[in-house]
Amino acid sequence: MEEIFAKFVSQKISKTRWRPVPFGSLQPPETFATGSWDNEENSVSLWCIGDFCNLSTDGGLEGDHQLLCDIKHHGDVIDLQFLDQERIVAASSTGCVTVFLHHPNNQTLSVSQEWIGAHYHIGPCSPSYRSAPCTGIVCNSPEIVTVGEDGRINLFRVGYKEAVRTIDNADSSTLHAVAFLQTPGILTVNSIGQLKIWDFRQQGNEPSQILSLTGDRVPLHCVDRHPNQQHVVATGGQDGMLSIWDVRQGSMPVSLLKAHEAEMWEVHFHTSNPDHLFTCSEDGSLWQWDASTDVPEKSSLFHQGGRNSTLLAHPSSNQLNVNHSLISSWLSTDPAKDRIEITSLLPNRTLSVNSLDVLGSCLLCGTDAEAIYVTRQLF
Repeated sequence: MEEIFAKFVSQKISKTRWRPVPFGSLQPPETFATGSWDNEENSVSLWCIGDFCNLSTDGGLEGDHQLLCDIKHHGDVIDLQFLDQERIVAASSTGCVTVFLHHPNNQTLSVSQEWIGAHYHIGPCSPSYRSAPCTGIVCNSPEIVTVGEDGRINLFRVGYKEAVRTIDNADSSTLHAVAFLQTPGILTVNSIGQLKIWDFRQQGNEPSQILSLTGDRVPLHCVDRHPNQQHVVATGGQDGMLSIWDVRQGSMPVSLLKAHEAEMWEVHFHTSNPDHLFTCSEDGSLWQWDASTDVPEKSSLFHQGGRNSTLLAHPSSNQLNVNHSLISSWLSTDPAKDRIEITSLLPNRTLSVNSLDVLGSCLLCGTDAEAIYVTRQLF
């Protein structure tokens, strides 16, 4: 991997997302968005990578990333997703969900649509309510699914003032993250260690499937599904553990991999090379996991600064006996026998790495150390 470029931006970064490239394009991503948190004034910002900026700047260093535009955001940015090339959706600690529109002609951002009070707690003795943070969003234009601390799931459609569908009591605990499974299905993870599957074709308020960690109900903070084999799902927990699930079978994880030393904030499969998976943590680390079958004897361990250390892994009793030629390497790997290669991508430990995104050979992350890190030669 080539040098990773750092830029200090004088605000804590809660979320980082690459702008999607046009379908069929072979060009690497040129623009990304960030959201901030725990600042006097928070913002959603749009950045370009130095080589592509085409701006009359002060001559930034090659590989440097430069600010295109930003806009004030009310509350902390809890989640951030691109709806399409021009629109960015932000989830707020105030319970609000906002769609921002990018105007490339004059490099500005404006509010295109807003759902105020999308998430809220109802008072126990009165109809009054107080806002609840919107903790996660997932987009498939023109639809936006949101989850919150209130245990509510909303399905919004751009252009509509009200939610198209709301499941008010989807969960009695906090929902931390959401991902699409298969249209119209979604995955949610919560604060009591449960992974739930929902089908919007069903009219009731019950999930179609519930999977759960055994033993201590450790909160799950993040979720992603394999881009090609959607029954393969990865989650990250408050204990830093990486869990691999097969939602076709059983109710427990297939594998539990001891990973970070503190909360795992995000997990992402690489969209075109899904044997590779990326995680970031409160402990200040950013890791690349390689479960590909061509790793020699799966013998590689944890790499950082030329040193290796073993990775502890615990197989679940729910390990499947299925045709390995038909399943993901994440399911065919027996962690009791094999090693998964892990590479630490940041040169030094920092404060919490809150968010990451990977697209093609380009990787991006944001930290509480008020820094954004970018590399465009991941492999």
